[in-house]
Amino acid sequence: QVQLVESGGGLVQAGGSLRLSCAASGSIFALNAMGWYRQAPGKQREFVARITHSGSTNYADSVKGRFTISRPQAKNTMYLQMNNLKPEDTAVYYCNLLNAYATDYWGQGTQVTVSS
Repeated sequence: QVQLVESGGGLVQAGGSLRLSCAASGSIFALNAMGWYRQAPGKQREFVARITHSGSTNYADSVKGRFTISRPQAKNTMYLQMNNLKPEDTAVYYCNLLNAYATDYWGQGTQVTVSS
């Protein structure tokens, strides 16, 4: 089993920054990719960013140029640096891990609130 623990959420003013962390532990076999998703109240969960085992990244259009995903030294900790935050970024942010067997794992989520 794989455990994912997010941290780093909080309340910030528009234009501010936050860094989210996701620590993965447990039986991680052949990691394929790790990523971030978010869910705002009354909305479906949506993709934010992803980083593959080889280090390739991709982002949702809404966060390109503002958010940066990283996984230093390909360890089991992933980060999401969020700059120039906007009120529409307010959501619960979830860490995701996809292994080579196409099994998804999710963290419990961390709240990010951006005030205007």
